[in-house]
Amino acid sequence: MASRFASVVEAPPIEVFALNKAYVEDTFPQKVNLGVGAYRTDEGKPWVLPVVRQVEQQLAVDESLNKEYLPVLGLELMASAATRMLLGPDSASLKEGRASGVQTLSGTGALRVGAEFLARIAKHTVVYSSNPTWGNHSLVFLNGGFQEYRSYRYWDAANKALDLSGMLEDLGNAPENAVIILHACAHNPTGVDPTQEQWRQIADVIEQRGLFPFFDSAYQGFASGDLEGDAWAVRYFDSRGFEFLCAQSFSKNFGLYNERVGNLTIITKTAAVMSPIRSQITLLVRANYSNPPNHGGRIVGTVLNDPELYAQWKGHIKTMADRVILMRNGLRQRLEKLQTPGTWNHITDQIGMFSFTGLGPIAVEKMIHDHHIYLLKGGRINMCGLTTGNIDYVANCIHQVVTTTQESSL
Repeated sequence: MASRFASVVEAPPIEVFALNKAYVEDTFPQKVNLGVGAYRTDEGKPWVLPVVRQVEQQLAVDESLNKEYLPVLGLELMASAATRMLLGPDSASLKEGRASGVQTLSGTGALRVGAEFLARIAKHTVVYSSNPTWGNHSLVFLNGGFQEYRSYRYWDAANKALDLSGMLEDLGNAPENAVIILHACAHNPTGVDPTQEQWRQIADVIEQRGLFPFFDSAYQGFASGDLEGDAWAVRYFDSRGFEFLCAQSFSKNFGLYNERVGNLTIITKTAAVMSPIRSQITLLVRANYSNPPNHGGRIVGTVLNDPELYAQWKGHIKTMADRVILMRNGLRQRLEKLQTPGTWNHITDQIGMFSFTGLGPIAVEKMIHDHHIYLLKGGRINMCGLTTGNIDYVANCIHQVVTTTQESSL
């Protein structure tokens, strides 16, 4: 008798995980992993932030803590502190009770809970994201209940910069009430962010067209080392009185990747609607994962609420951001010294963990198979994968591939 699941077809592999598996299985001694979306030290190792270790030791000996379930909406000390970090202590929406945070199961969980609320409760049907965007956005929002997923222009491949005119035109043609996913900073995968003036123009169109912003903030502090600067776009929208959602992740800026620590911030025009919104989100979370995990959330909440620990943490995120900037400068300098065809200023113009190199699929294939340098097929590299020990090798290989590959637009 045939299995009742005989009609189930093989799903396509998730690119970044398949790439990492291939890297791990590669025995080439000079192999380099530029695909994984996580911070690495100059020794190529994961880094547990010292302040995280310190807080974990404190929690381990605190006998007042237990393993009971958290409330459905998580730890209030963590959610309120995360929302304050995002919006700033002077936010009018915070002071007036028009902003509220909900601890979620990671930044992805914040996106999913927000998507379900907007689609199932607020009855939004169409969502837009940038082209390109983080590979999981479409899956999260379509599975969250949206009927249609569209893209707006973002990456100008010819100039390796933001296609602002294309973005504004596409947003201007979007239907009223469409949800617009916006990367708060360190756009993934391009590393290209709008300037403050460009953000103002984007906000103008969103306001004129009656669109709903949904920020994805995965890199606050990690992008530039400056918590306030990385939150500028979100705070600007807040200051203009927009209603919006923002999904926050603490994977990158706290190094808490597998602890799955997230926060969903809701900003409204009136405080009166906040209680009904939170009650509906409570039911959505209850039907999904019931309540979030404690450990990582308590680490974040403890650090954000303690001035001394907070200062230590800000030092850590600057250490990470500075290393990324150092690798950006180093790669550009080497490529220009080699007189690699094309222009390479985009490497340092971009910000955050990721860089859109401009390498096409044939060049990427050569990088992987000829040189054992692993990167995503779109040409995105993780700058943290570069170290003082491998940056010369990577630059030389990029030079060789670009020089011998006709398709490259560099």
